[in-house]
Amino acid sequence: MKIGFILPQTELGGPESIMQLVRTAEECGISYLVLYDHVLGADRSSRPDWRYTYDSTTEMHEPLVLFGFIAGQSTLELVTGVLVLPQRQTALVAQQTAELDILSGGRVRLGVGIGWNQVEFEALGIDFASRAQRFEEQIHLLRRLWVEPSVDFRGRFHTVDRAGLCPRPVQRPVPIWMGGGTRPATLERIGRLSDGWITYLPPSAEVAGAWKQVRDIASRHGRDIGLQGTIQPGGDHVTPKALGRTTDIAKTVREQLGRWREIGATHVSISGLGVGRTFAEHVDFIRVATEAIRAA
Repeated sequence: MKIGFILPQTELGGPESIMQLVRTAEECGISYLVLYDHVLGADRSSRPDWRYTYDSTTEMHEPLVLFGFIAGQSTLELVTGVLVLPQRQTALVAQQTAELDILSGGRVRLGVGIGWNQVEFEALGIDFASRAQRFEEQIHLLRRLWVEPSVDFRGRFHTVDRAGLCPRPVQRPVPIWMGGGTRPATLERIGRLSDGWITYLPPSAEVAGAWKQVRDIASRHGRDIGLQGTIQPGGDHVTPKALGRTTDIAKTVREQLGRWREIGATHVSISGLGVGRTFAEHVDFIRVATEAIRAA
C-alpha cells in the first residue's frame, strides 16, 4: 500500500509554505501528493441555498501549474485528485499533462472526474448536461494523444485531423484514475475505462462492496485497477486542539488505515485539510500521521 498526502492547498498560502510542507511529507516517507481542482468558486452570499464546501472565498491553486512548480523540487508522485476534465480542452490537458510528466521524470497520475459545479461549467462555456458523455470521449482521446505520434479522431465532441503532441510524455500512456461515488453508472465507468478509483468516502461496507463491483467490471474488460482511499482526521475543518491530543490523531489514522487495508486499497491518502490553522500545525500533523502509519 502506498501512502500519499493531500496538500491542504486552501489553508497554506504562498509557495514557500507549500514547498516546506512538501519536503516535510517527503522526509516522512510519503509516496505521492494529491491536489484538488476548481477553477471558480460560486459567491455564497448571493446563493442562500449553496450547500457545498467550496465557494468564491476558498483559495484553490491550479493543480497542473502548481505541480509544475513542485516537480523539479521533489521526487514524489504527483496526482490530481481530481481534475474536472469535461470543462477543459482535451488536447490542451494532454499537452499539459505530458509536459508535467516530462518535468517530473514520469511521476504523474492523472486523476479525473466529471465535476459537479454547474456555475463553473457555465463560466467556462461548457455544457453541463453532456459532461459524462464528453468525459468518456476525452479518456479515449487523451490516451491516443499520449501514445500515437499522429492522431486521426472524429467523435461527438472532438475532431483531431492527423495531428499529434510533441514532445509526448515519459509514460505512454499516463495512468488515468477516476474519482466518483458508488452510483452504478459511476462504478461501471470506472471499471471499464480507468486505471484506478479515487474515493473520498470513508472506509465502509458500502465502499467495500463497490470496490468489488469495480474490480469485477475491470476484470471483464481485461484491466488491472487500483483503489485510492482517504484518511481524513480533520473532518469538517476540525483543528488538532478540537481533535484532542496527538494520540487521538494517531488513533484515528491507525483505525482508518486498518479499515482501508481490509477493503484492499492499493493507495491511501492522508488529508491535511482541516487539521490546523498555522503552518506549524500542518507540519506537526503530517509527522504524527506518518509515525502512526509506520507503527500500525
